[in-house]
Amino acid sequence: MMVRPRWVLALLLALAIAAAFAVLGHWQLERAIASGVVVERTTELVTPLGDVVQPDGPVEQVATGQMITASGYYVAGDEELVGQRFNGDTLGYWVVSHFVTAQGSSIAVARGWAEHEGDARAALAALATDADNTAGLLNAPENYAPSTLTGRFLPGEAPELPDEQGDPYAMNTVAPATLINLWADFTDQSVYFGYVVDTEAAPGLAVIDSPIPVVEKELNWLNIFYAIEWAVFAGFAVYIWYRLVRDAVEREEEDAADAALAEAAADEEPSTGHPAVSHAPAP
Repeated sequence: MMVRPRWVLALLLALAIAAAFAVLGHWQLERAIASGVVVERTTELVTPLGDVVQPDGPVEQVATGQMITASGYYVAGDEELVGQRFNGDTLGYWVVSHFVTAQGSSIAVARGWAEHEGDARAALAALATDADNTAGLLNAPENYAPSTLTGRFLPGEAPELPDEQGDPYAMNTVAPATLINLWADFTDQSVYFGYVVDTEAAPGLAVIDSPIPVVEKELNWLNIFYAIEWAVFAGFAVYIWYRLVRDAVEREEEDAADAALAEAAADEEPSTGHPAVSHAPAP
């Protein structure tokens, strides 16, 4: 049955459909691999902040973890304490300052880490009264001591509701959306939706552990699932051809069996003829 011209053509059609499905599956696999390719970035090459990210805009993935440098000044009195911060395996506190770049844009800077809250608050108070940072007001940057910031840029974190049982003013995330509401004299200046972890520590604080970001290669499992589906469809196309051929064989066998039964039944029936006439004399 399979070598009859009709079913040979049907097989060629099924193979063509299966090949088309296989091509689509291969394309899905290529998409899955391509989306998982890791783009090597020179995160440790110190780059000007303006070349990495722009203020008042989204933070792209390529900017995450990049070492940057910027010129500007710190605004004394705008320091905040951020808790629940690990340095290695030890939990502690960050002191986060308000830094204004030479272009007039604001960005949060993590100045250092302390294990105990008292030490962190002492360092915060020292920064708030630092003579280099209290020489003027935000609208008079010429009165501030210029500083050069070098650190690792990270995207801002989401604001977090305070613990109902704890200090309602405690902060556990570096959220620019929250900080700009706490910075004095901040109105509508440009702001970066990220922060910088300083490579140096302010007096009384330890340098924050900021390792090189590890970019993991991840496959797009949705594309892999689609590729498996196309492979199943390709096999199903050939299976349908096989089932059609098998059904045709079974129909022929059934027709042959029915014909044989009909022929046998016809052979078993008695022959029909006229009844015999008796010539015996009448009584």
